[in-house]
Amino acid sequence: MDMTITSPAFAHLGPIPTEYTCDGSDISPPLEWAHVPERARSLALIVDDPDAPDPAAPKTIWVHWVLYNIPPNATHLVRGVQPYELPAGTSEGTNDWQESGYRGPCPPVGRHRYFFKLYALDTVIGKLAPTTKSRLEKAMKGHVIAAAEIVGTYQRAQRHKK
Repeated sequence: MDMTITSPAFAHLGPIPTEYTCDGSDISPPLEWAHVPERARSLALIVDDPDAPDPAAPKTIWVHWVLYNIPPNATHLVRGVQPYELPAGTSEGTNDWQESGYRGPCPPVGRHRYFFKLYALDTVIGKLAPTTKSRLEKAMKGHVIAAAEIVGTYQRAQRHKK
């Protein structure tokens, strides 16, 4: 079977609950995966938004979370995972807020798509400094043996001026 990634918090192409966004607690949603290839030596997770800043005129891909060297026998990340709760050996990269860890959806306008991409690699990535999505993707080149993704959407509630 092909590798899969799901979330008990939202369906593929469904709305991401406010709890996991800047309008809520801004914590990471729970994620689960299965069917990691036996020859995988590590996993990597990249969460990004290709619709920034405006889905009608996207200009950049905004990075929300970068994790790598997740052990291949790990099967999930808990809701609101903290660095000390990550599977042993997992490294965190830098998001586009220039911070490590998860930062949730906070689109300035429109409904954005958020891609949670999981990669199975045939290697363990050495320490990258700084670990950005771009540097991780370069390090993964030629080592991806399987990939899976789940996409969630989010649009902020309209705020009416008084």
